[in-house]
Amino acid sequence: MNTIEHVLPADIEKTSFAIIKKELEDKKILLDEEKAPVILRVIHTTADFEFAKTLRFSKNVLSVIKNAIQNGADIVTDTNMALAGINKKTLASFGGTVHCFMADEEVAKRAKEQDQTRAAVSMRKAAEIQKPVIFAIGNAPTALIELCSLIKAGFAPVAIIGVPVGFVNVVAAKEMIMETAVPYIVNEGRKGGSTVAAAICNAILYDLAKRE
Repeated sequence: MNTIEHVLPADIEKTSFAIIKKELEDKKILLDEEKAPVILRVIHTTADFEFAKTLRFSKNVLSVIKNAIQNGADIVTDTNMALAGINKKTLASFGGTVHCFMADEEVAKRAKEQDQTRAAVSMRKAAEIQKPVIFAIGNAPTALIELCSLIKAGFAPVAIIGVPVGFVNVVAAKEMIMETAVPYIVNEGRKGGSTVAAAICNAILYDLAKRE
C-alpha cells in the first residue's frame, strides 16, 4: 500500500514536476530543453508519460508562438473547458484575449442552418478576428478540418495547437494540420483533450512570464 506524503500546498506542483523528471530519467527519456516545459506540464496534467513520445513540434513553433503572444496575439479554443483552463490573466498581461465561440448564438444558428458542427462554424468566426490568432484545439477534429480549409483559402493563423481526443477523424485531422505550412504542436494518435490544449498554452505563457 502506498503511504500518504505530507506535502505543503505550495509545494505540490514543484514535487509533482520533480517526480515526473525522475521517472523520465528512469525511463531514459531525454527531453529537448526548449520543448521540456510544454511536455512536462502536459504529463503533469494527464499523468500520461506517452506524451513525451507523441507530441510533435514543427520547426521553431515555440519561438513563433512566444513572439506572437508578446505582441498581443489572441488564443481561440474549441471548448469552454479549455477557455476556463488557459491563464487569461497572464495572456492579458501581454495584450491578448482567449476566445471560445462554441456558445455563441450566431455560431449555433449558422451550424444548424448549414448542418455543420459548431466547432467548424466557430473556426470561421475566429478567422474574422482582426489580429494574430493562435488556435488551441482540444476536442473537435472538425475544427482542425475547417482550419485546413480556411488555410487553403488564404487564412494564416499564427500557429495551431492540435490535440483533439477521440476516435472519429481525430488522427486524420491531426495529420492534415501537420501537412500545412502553419506552425503546429500536435499530439499524434487518439490522445489529447481540452486539458492538454490548456496545459500547452499555460506552459508557454508561464515560460514567458518567468522571463519578464
